[in-house]
Amino acid sequence: MDQNDIILMNLLLLNSRSSYAELAEKLNLSVNAVHKRIQLLIETGVIRRFTAKLGGSATPLVIVLIWGPSRLASFQGLPEKLAAQGEIYWLTIGGGKVLYIGAYLRSVNDLAPLVNYVKENADISEPVVGIMALAPMTVGSRPSENVLCGLDYRIIRSLQNDARKPLMNVAEELGVSTKTVRRRLDRMIRNSLIELSVEWYPDKSNDICTIVELRFKPGADSRMAYGFSKKYFPHVLFLWTYANIPDLAMLAFWTNSMSEVQSMRESLEKEVGVASVNMNILYVGYIFKTWRDQIPVE
Repeated sequence: MDQNDIILMNLLLLNSRSSYAELAEKLNLSVNAVHKRIQLLIETGVIRRFTAKLGGSATPLVIVLIWGPSRLASFQGLPEKLAAQGEIYWLTIGGGKVLYIGAYLRSVNDLAPLVNYVKENADISEPVVGIMALAPMTVGSRPSENVLCGLDYRIIRSLQNDARKPLMNVAEELGVSTKTVRRRLDRMIRNSLIELSVEWYPDKSNDICTIVELRFKPGADSRMAYGFSKKYFPHVLFLWTYANIPDLAMLAFWTNSMSEVQSMRESLEKEVGVASVNMNILYVGYIFKTWRDQIPVE
């Protein structure tokens, strides 16, 4: 993948229904060129699905990342065990048999059972647990704006595995007008009631994806890492900070070569406020359906 592919992926992660024209304008490419790039990403398995699920304002949501070295002799069967848990949405395997496991929780009260499940099935004796985000209702919105009706759930369900489905097809499937679907969808997007994204697998390409753990010096604010997203654009794929680990930030970096990985490490070590940099190459990733995907179905 080149830089345009990475920028394209980031745009689709934020809104997988972005039109080819909108994407082309932001990338300064032709519509045809953008279409070809997306099709190639699909054919190579980098993009698995264009997804729609309940947004953070539609349901209480705590996002957790658990990581640590596993003592399992083999990871055969592990993805299936984690997928069956119901809250785990993401598994990535890195060097040193370090596992990174992401989960969506309805409440922090669900955290202890989740950690015990991971310790037992992934055989991580002392996992690190980071609470990434707690998504409240949209700030400043009226309670009525955060209520989904039956039609809203049906629209989400229709788009669940193909978020780029034409609205005309959604309307025909649900027996309503295209105008009604567009109006309901625009409202959900505006109030963060729907999350339109993609399932993507960077390990399907020939590039290198690295998790970077940044520890900050006493008195430094880990939120300064958000500035790194702009400074190292477009190499930063994701950035996580933790409410319960204030001196830690984690980045997911994309590079084409190991020399770029080394260059990134040296550059980050020189950043003001950074105490240490720990990097781990990722080898394979899995994405699972969770209770968030089940709600529109039910």
